[in-house]
Amino acid sequence: MNTKRIARIIGSGSYLPEKVLTNKELESMVETSDEWIVTRTGIKERRVAGENEYTSTMGIKAAKEAIENCNIDPEKLDLVIVATCTPDYLFPSTGALIQKEIGAVNAAAFDLQAACSGYIFALSIAKSYIESGFYKNILIVASEKISSIVDYEDRNTCVLFGDGASASVVSFEGKGLEIRDVSLGTDGNQSDLLILPGGGSRIPSSEQSLKDKQHFLKMEGREVFKHAVRLMEVAANECLSSAGIEGRDLAWLVPHQANIRIISAIAKRFALKEENVYKTVHKYGNTSASGVAIALDELVRTKEVAKGENVLLVAFGAGLTWGASLLTQN
Repeated sequence: MNTKRIARIIGSGSYLPEKVLTNKELESMVETSDEWIVTRTGIKERRVAGENEYTSTMGIKAAKEAIENCNIDPEKLDLVIVATCTPDYLFPSTGALIQKEIGAVNAAAFDLQAACSGYIFALSIAKSYIESGFYKNILIVASEKISSIVDYEDRNTCVLFGDGASASVVSFEGKGLEIRDVSLGTDGNQSDLLILPGGGSRIPSSEQSLKDKQHFLKMEGREVFKHAVRLMEVAANECLSSAGIEGRDLAWLVPHQANIRIISAIAKRFALKEENVYKTVHKYGNTSASGVAIALDELVRTKEVAKGENVLLVAFGAGLTWGASLLTQN
């Protein structure tokens, strides 16, 4: 008799750089204030990678912690997926660099780019591979060195972002958080709202592109906010509807850690109490693809997620991309 394969997150890990960049320090860099930043974003500080820290090195540390957390032999990993929009290089992939350093000698590896939604996109791939029987054990790493593309003379963006990495081992064996449903979306019509113009084939690196600051991220904050709340709600509702549950059935909401106002708006849409919304934005800022997974890792390590409880992840990023995933503890 065939037993249905169920994809579960059986181990997790995360890494945050030691260097802390406070709002007070930003006051000496741009025209801003601690009060202005906290009131509008909820961010009090963020982590910044050291001179010799990169997306790969941070990802390696998170990956090793996740592997140790579930006590899996790295040689048993079949695939390494790295969600990032700040890879070490355009090629080789950051996935290849991480695969080498963790000893996952039997694993294929690649990078996935869906900006801040990257971790949830990676979950959808892992779930499909595991439940189809194609692979048994998959490592997801979401790692970002956003400080490498932030203009610290632009007060509208430099206050928002930080660096960090997270990792999850997904398998059909063992206990953990079942990946019940995933909902994804993209709207390329809004691609200009959040963009890194330079560095690709359209605007390759040149003296002029450097002069024009084309290698720093650009964002239309108000428009991004408007779309973020609406589209994360759409994805969340699709996930809940597919699973046949409602917002009141959630034990935890783990949203993308971009802005406290966005987080609060999403929580209100599902009538969730503040204590049921897990937040890290105040201490880490927006760490892009790694943000929701760093928060999830902290949640499972610091709070008791009881058997049968439901956790909803939601995220939104450049593309525009958005996604949600419903997890249930077993």
